[in-house]
Amino acid sequence: MTRETLSLTLPDVSAFAKALRADLADAAPPHQTLLNAIARAGGYRNYQHLKATQEGAPPIEPVEGRAVTRAMSRFDDQGRMTDWSTKRKVRQHCLWALWAQIPPRKTYSEREISSLFNDMTTFRDAAQIRRSLVEDRLLERTIDGSSYVRLEARPDATALAVIRAVKARRDRAVEAPDRVSSFYGI
Repeated sequence: MTRETLSLTLPDVSAFAKALRADLADAAPPHQTLLNAIARAGGYRNYQHLKATQEGAPPIEPVEGRAVTRAMSRFDDQGRMTDWSTKRKVRQHCLWALWAQIPPRKTYSEREISSLFNDMTTFRDAAQIRRSLVEDRLLERTIDGSSYVRLEARPDATALAVIRAVKARRDRAVEAPDRVSSFYGI
């Protein structure tokens, strides 16, 4: 049986070691010993060797796993948003996933953009989505509201993780068309 390869990026090895030590409770080795063991497991001689290879490297922006989980709970198996969160942070991460599905550099009428959002959601509140994307400066509309264009922006690491997770759900839904009654594609 083949095993799945998982990648783990740690923004702070010391904090990881402290959390691991707390999980191991009484059986945990001292902090420095644990740091060395983690470094050796990663292919380094010891923690100092790991630290020396990281100097000058750009800092890694951490992903808030709990925020990703909360945002993903708002999407179904086909990658459609199922409801509107009352929590602003969750809502913003969900909006990034919708924003990513809007083709760039294309002008949409209000009816076209609403139809696109209705395909991306199950709760059908395109007006609220449009307003929120405009407020977050991810979508631009003309003064009269007759046309909309996606604005280019750079999502943070957590928003990127949500975008990737929603895309993965959509891709899985396409691979299994017998389970999906209707699917929207980009």
